[in-house]
Amino acid sequence: MLRQIGLEFVVDVPRVEENAAELRHMPPGTIALELAKKKVRQIADKYQEAVILGADTIVVLAGRILGKPNNEAQAKEMLAMLSGRTHEVFTGFAILKLPEQAWLTDVERTAVTFRTLSEQEIEDYIRTGHPMDKAGAYGIQDESAVFVEKIEGCFYNVVGFPLSRFYQVCKANFLTHNEE
Repeated sequence: MLRQIGLEFVVDVPRVEENAAELRHMPPGTIALELAKKKVRQIADKYQEAVILGADTIVVLAGRILGKPNNEAQAKEMLAMLSGRTHEVFTGFAILKLPEQAWLTDVERTAVTFRTLSEQEIEDYIRTGHPMDKAGAYGIQDESAVFVEKIEGCFYNVVGFPLSRFYQVCKANFLTHNEE
């Protein structure tokens, strides 16, 4: 998605536990933001000068955080819970500019309503393997796009990164009027 808006970057994957128990008492947006910052801090130790971006996406249904399913049975349970209901997707992102130690952070929230899904539709989708590495057991950019009845907010946030919000934050904080 970052290439889509013309950015060049290097991927450096952090090793951060995303199910941090110490964050469970926080609101979902804060959890997503704290995990994003944790990822950035871990990568920042490797660089003297850089702009580092980290993000984390959380799916929430009626106050319950739905992480990535551990197995097909859990994926089926999550999709059945989402069926016919509205859930929220929160993505927190953190940007650290080195060596200045300048932080920019933000959180995007999107509401997604699923139509009622049949058991067969859920089973067919699980067989694709796509639910297994996604929070909430679905990826709006794949076959599960047909599950979505309505979306309120940023589509790209549900994909995994709020491009428009990211651009606006960067434009407001990194670009001078001469660069626009």
